[in-house]
Amino acid sequence: MSLSISAACLMCHFNRYMKKAQALGSSETALAFGKDLMRMYLDAPEGISSPWFSPQVAALFQRYYGLGDNQYEEEKRMANRFVMERFDQMQSMVQQAQDPVFAGLQLAILGNYLDFAALQGNVSFEKLEEMLKEALEMELDRRVYEDLKADLQKGKKLLYLTDNAGEIGMDRIFAEAIHDAYPHLEITFCVRGGNTVNDATREDAKIVGIPFSVIDNGNLVSGTELSMLGPEAKAAMDSADVILAKGMANTETLYGSGYPIYYAFLVKCARFVEAFGKPLMTPMLVKEP
Repeated sequence: MSLSISAACLMCHFNRYMKKAQALGSSETALAFGKDLMRMYLDAPEGISSPWFSPQVAALFQRYYGLGDNQYEEEKRMANRFVMERFDQMQSMVQQAQDPVFAGLQLAILGNYLDFAALQGNVSFEKLEEMLKEALEMELDRRVYEDLKADLQKGKKLLYLTDNAGEIGMDRIFAEAIHDAYPHLEITFCVRGGNTVNDATREDAKIVGIPFSVIDNGNLVSGTELSMLGPEAKAAMDSADVILAKGMANTETLYGSGYPIYYAFLVKCARFVEAFGKPLMTPMLVKEP
């Protein structure tokens, strides 16, 4: 199961990429691109989620406009730099909190703002700087948080499914707080199998200094599409006692899958407003139903 693409979601998806195509070249090329984009939707299986399309969309941009897989290279570099320049400050903020695990969770969810694809050019580092000042005031579902703590206490393996570059540095702080509180846990980070939008890869995990085992999902889907997972990622999913899934794409591809997942994200699009009944930019901690 997943949060399958809706009519409104499909229109948003189509309009986003057509706007980009029109800015890259002639109207004739954009028209041809748009027709192939429509065929992609028509040929897709029923019930798939929006992230399922990400490798195919990237291939279309490569074919029509010669764009490589590093389209968000500069945004990723800036996001990683922003977080690492403030890493010690954020780490101290979490470590000195009354509940470092909860503070780390708040910080990690705030990091989900660093989404240059979903927010379509509206990411502001100045705004994030201001948001950081109020990070520990973030309200989350405390009952779900208590369930998370109980599962971390009794579990042996935690799989951390990452989302965006930059954000992964804040994930590191959260995971380290978890490790300090639950040292018996074996923690594994899972990144994307290669460059896809501004998502975190093995390179980004290295840049932010992830001190835990790092694997990748074995594909270029900007989420965790179970049918496309590489053997290592599938084995990690199956053996995990607790899974932390960051961001909307991981939620879209996994929600309803039955795995022991806690989803942590910001509501950044109309599909999620509809699915969870919360306004845009609401921070969410949700347990797998």
